Amino acid sequence: MAKKIAKPEPASAEAKPAKTVKAKVVKEKVTVKKTAKSTAVTIISDENKAVIPYSRFSDFDIALFQSGKHYKLYEKLGSHVVEHNGVVGTYFAVWAPNAHYVSVIANFNGWNKASHALYIRWDGSGIWEGFIPNVGVGEIYKYFINSNTGEDLEKSDPFALRWEVPPLTGSIVADTFYEWKDAGWMANRYQHNALDKPYSVYEVHLGSWARDFDKPDEFYNYEQLADMLVPYVKDMGFTHVEFMPIAEHPYYPSWGYQVSGYYAASSRYGTPQQLMYLIERFHQEGIGVILDWVPSHFPGDAMALYNFDGTHLYEHADMRKGFHPDWKSYIFNYGRNEVRAFLISNAIFWLDRYHVDGLRVDAVASMLYLDYSREAGEWETNIYGGNENLEAVSFLKEFNEACYSHFPDIQTIAEESTSFTGVSRPVFLGGLGFGMKWMMGWMHDTIKYFSEDPINRKYHHSVLTFSLLYAFTENFMLPFSHDEVVYGKGSMLRKMPGDEWQQFANLRLVYSYMFTHPGAKLLFMGAEFGQGDEWNFEKALPWHVLSYPNHQGIRQTVMALNQLYKTEPALYEKAFAPEGFEWIDGGNANDSVLAFVRKGHDAKNDLLIVLNMTPVSRHDFRVGVPAAGNWKEIFNSDTQKFWGSGITSNGTLKSEPVSWHGKDNSINIILPPLAASVFKRV
Repeated sequence: MAKKIAKPEPASAEAKPAKTVKAKVVKEKVTVKKTAKSTAVTIISDENKAVIPYSRFSDFDIALFQSGKHYKLYEKLGSHVVEHNGVVGTYFAVWAPNAHYVSVIANFNGWNKASHALYIRWDGSGIWEGFIPNVGVGEIYKYFINSNTGEDLEKSDPFALRWEVPPLTGSIVADTFYEWKDAGWMANRYQHNALDKPYSVYEVHLGSWARDFDKPDEFYNYEQLADMLVPYVKDMGFTHVEFMPIAEHPYYPSWGYQVSGYYAASSRYGTPQQLMYLIERFHQEGIGVILDWVPSHFPGDAMALYNFDGTHLYEHADMRKGFHPDWKSYIFNYGRNEVRAFLISNAIFWLDRYHVDGLRVDAVASMLYLDYSREAGEWETNIYGGNENLEAVSFLKEFNEACYSHFPDIQTIAEESTSFTGVSRPVFLGGLGFGMKWMMGWMHDTIKYFSEDPINRKYHHSVLTFSLLYAFTENFMLPFSHDEVVYGKGSMLRKMPGDEWQQFANLRLVYSYMFTHPGAKLLFMGAEFGQGDEWNFEKALPWHVLSYPNHQGIRQTVMALNQLYKTEPALYEKAFAPEGFEWIDGGNANDSVLAFVRKGHDAKNDLLIVLNMTPVSRHDFRVGVPAAGNWKEIFNSDTQKFWGSGITSNGTLKSEPVSWHGKDNSINIILPPLAASVFKRV
């Protein structure tokens, strides 16, 4: 057991808060005296570097923190450059209730664990704090913690706003000051994020979207990406972009899902301000930004949250609840008030400081169920004998209430793969309070169906129509995400059967089906131009394939579908209401044809969608229409521009008073092979 260091006196609760300022790094001269056993470091400075008792916490702050209701802890905990008694320095504060001793170790003190001890607060909050003069932005530091268990630990700051570039793990004194130029977007984003507006998301992994051809092992920074990614997303017509997790993560192959620095944008891609610039550029082009957020688990890295003060502080002490068997990571203790405040504050932080427009919450299903990926005997029921994690359910409700109360014009989106009731229903109605939920069942069924050879699809027709039985039980988002193009699953293109022409036609068709099916949309990068290989996070996307007309045809199809989606109210005004959808013919399994109507607020905007799932073109194909009049084909995925065969229903088709599909009127169309046709009354 390590020798314990003398515990410093508690900090005064009456300490006066100091003014927050920006400060430059103070560089010190150091004298290093080497001996056979150790290295002694003496700081040479004209200024006093001792830790001064000082606090940014009021009694009310502490009460909120201990009750789990402090949602802006990032304003208090962590490192903050301030002015105190006329001296600029940094205030440090860290929660470590089971520590015997805590100090700041850094470049400025030669990583000397004994020179800059923090003060424990008198109020039992477990917060250690203090002000160190002449320490400013850019200083690298960690916390040395001598635990009550006798362990000596060196920990990065859980609230650090910036970390060193991995594999280095030091925290960096930083700020999130930025002069935003997106006031127009922020004032009107409620219109872009509304549930009755188009919501088309381009999912991006920043490290592999693009790389310098001459330096393929280096990343573009946020600022460089702004010059390439923003115009591309705008050109493609997506309304939103979603970044896979960009909070700091030491292990790059985790794709960002093993987070260590929850309050720090990954330094792999630049500074906090450079990320803000990227987000601002999106906003200036009318594009919303969603962040992938991971409150479900965290890695066991020695410098991070795990065993933070020598005890199970952030993770649940019972490993039946505290360890995730799939990802070999640790699960937050959602029943601990301070942990709930840490997580909810983190969500608010990204919405507040970075102006993000939504949070996609990862692995919600793993949070909701105590027996998730566990065998009998590996989990314990809740107090009612069920398998629901009541603490996690309560946390998710509070998270959503907090986010929407502070930022009512954002969206939270759940990646949730079970039939848990009311995920996207308001908390006051008994739901979890999310704005939307990923429609995982639709995604699996759709890929399963389209993977079938067209000759067999008539035997699987119900797989495709099943989604409409539950499509309006939640506010669903239809995802073709990164998870579908990794681990041997093949790219979206290679999931499609047939020869080259049929594969590309099928891909155009499945995207047309997604964009005309009720719900919001999400497409992972590379899928929009028919990437041939699986996604590889170590490489840039194969942009060179856009020189081929077949891949360019997929890209043009997605662009046209985004345009159709955004300009036709019938596709979005009632996207989450059963009144927005009507079957014309959902039972034509023999021909593998679907026909349905999408409806908006005005019947004149109704759209007739007909999907042919076989490579056989069908002439004189009669379809019932919801109203008499002239109907014009406004979209056809088989046009030559998209690398299709060019079979279309040209011109305007006048309906005939021929009863068909239960309708009084109908039209005769040409149904192109493996294609979608969209008609509108003109």
